[in-house]
Amino acid sequence: MGSALPLLRRDLAESRWGLVGWASGLAVFAGLYLPLFPTFGGRDSQLAELIRSLPPALVKTLGYEDIVSGAGYAQSTFFGLMAFALTAFAAVSWGSAAIAGAEESGRLELTLAHGVSRARHVLESALSVLVRVAGLALVAVLLVLALDGPSQLGLAPAHVAAAGVSLAGLAVLTGAASLAAGAATGRSRWATSAGAIIAFGGYGTNAVANQSPDLDWLHALSPYAWAWRGAPLEAGWDVPGLLALWGTGAVLVGAAVWLLDRRDLRP
Repeated sequence: MGSALPLLRRDLAESRWGLVGWASGLAVFAGLYLPLFPTFGGRDSQLAELIRSLPPALVKTLGYEDIVSGAGYAQSTFFGLMAFALTAFAAVSWGSAAIAGAEESGRLELTLAHGVSRARHVLESALSVLVRVAGLALVAVLLVLALDGPSQLGLAPAHVAAAGVSLAGLAVLTGAASLAAGAATGRSRWATSAGAIIAFGGYGTNAVANQSPDLDWLHALSPYAWAWRGAPLEAGWDVPGLLALWGTGAVLVGAAVWLLDRRDLRP
């Protein structure tokens, strides 16, 4: 364990093919959805007519208010839907395996027996999740930039980058929740549940908040809203939303350090 960042290096080596699989999933969905925009996009398109025929509450729930623009279409079909789901699932699986999975398998005790502190294990595990999530977010950004011209989306590269950072922040927060729950309980089922609640509970809370102005306050409770309510693909960098995502993720990692340091390990 004398080499620099041994846990990070091990995690990246062991998960490289899984990372390729997640990235391939992003490529598949980007290739399926984005090139369809020239067929469906535009204010006078069939899609626009369909959206106008739907109940306004349903349109707001689905986040389809601006789906007929290039930015709205890429947000609704890719960044805010499939890319979000894939990166969230990946982050939850990595965060759950890092502490809870390692503890259940006995690997955590073996690692600590080799002179790695609990705090170091948590921090390197969090860094491992961050690096892999950043890799997926970068793939998503590059895919959208590559398909922007052929798909006639008309996106600004800086805005695509902003959306990538929001996507990464949301996934990192999700993974950090799994990491903290794993540190608190040592059980994968609880770690996975915590990450899923953050990701998909946040999605549901955002959908409910979109129903009525009276429920607008719920947006403040939804990490999904922190990431996307500022419409980074259209408006660019949403600093308050990014601070909420990345700041809460950092707090959860700090909580994981504290929780693991104060708990007896169990097989």
